[in-house]
Amino acid sequence: MPGLHRRRLGRTGLMVTELGLGAMDTPESPEGAATLEAALDLGIDFVDTAREYTGSEFLIGQVVRARGDADFHIATKTFSHTLDGSQHDVDRSLSVLGVEHVSLYQLHDISTQAAWDRATRDDDGALAGLRIAQYRELIRHIGVSSHNLEVLRRIIDSDLFDTVMLEYSAFFPQTAPLIELAAARDIGVIAMRPLGGSGRTSELRGRIAAGYAGLLTPANLLRYVLAHPGVSVAIPGARHPSRIAENVATATTYAPMDAAERTALEAATAELD
Repeated sequence: MPGLHRRRLGRTGLMVTELGLGAMDTPESPEGAATLEAALDLGIDFVDTAREYTGSEFLIGQVVRARGDADFHIATKTFSHTLDGSQHDVDRSLSVLGVEHVSLYQLHDISTQAAWDRATRDDDGALAGLRIAQYRELIRHIGVSSHNLEVLRRIIDSDLFDTVMLEYSAFFPQTAPLIELAAARDIGVIAMRPLGGSGRTSELRGRIAAGYAGLLTPANLLRYVLAHPGVSVAIPGARHPSRIAENVATATTYAPMDAAERTALEAATAELD
């Protein structure tokens, strides 16, 4: 099987596999550790987590210790909007993960104007705390995630972050222009929920098991996201090694998706919405 393709994560300069792993739900499965091991063994080198994802950093830390090293990029996040809170979260993350530094630390879910204003305050905002952690060489790069289109545009226009995490899929194509804007400014783009979220994915797999043979499949949804050249890495979640294997098989063998097929897939998403 050919290896996973790599893309540049914006101005970080990091070359990461275009298929990553969103590890929010991974600890919920008895196969959580095996799922993460499968991702790493199959070549995925970008794993996203957060302080607030129950058990996620702990699970990653267990795997890091078992492997003897974090030979992959860890991206984690803080929900704190304050300087002290973000620094505390960085220190706690490194302890739980069992590493001396992480590749990327992100402000988590900056999706309101109030959250933006508080987190970016010069004197005591969370961004200032992450800059101190960066100076201490505890984190390499600083990013942010958001679910609000207006705030996302402000984030990108601010030019304060190395990466931005946003939702993008055939179910939610509205962020495509923002991805282009971020890429033009050399901001790395991390696509969350590329398969539409775990609920939709479960429904899709049920339909396929019942005989559905249409366009709306997890493989095509992943192809859709990877077809956007501005996406640096897509991070579908997974709770079972088999899901990792399926995603890796798609990412290593997919054919490019043209505009007509993307439009058809967007139309097909109405079957589940």
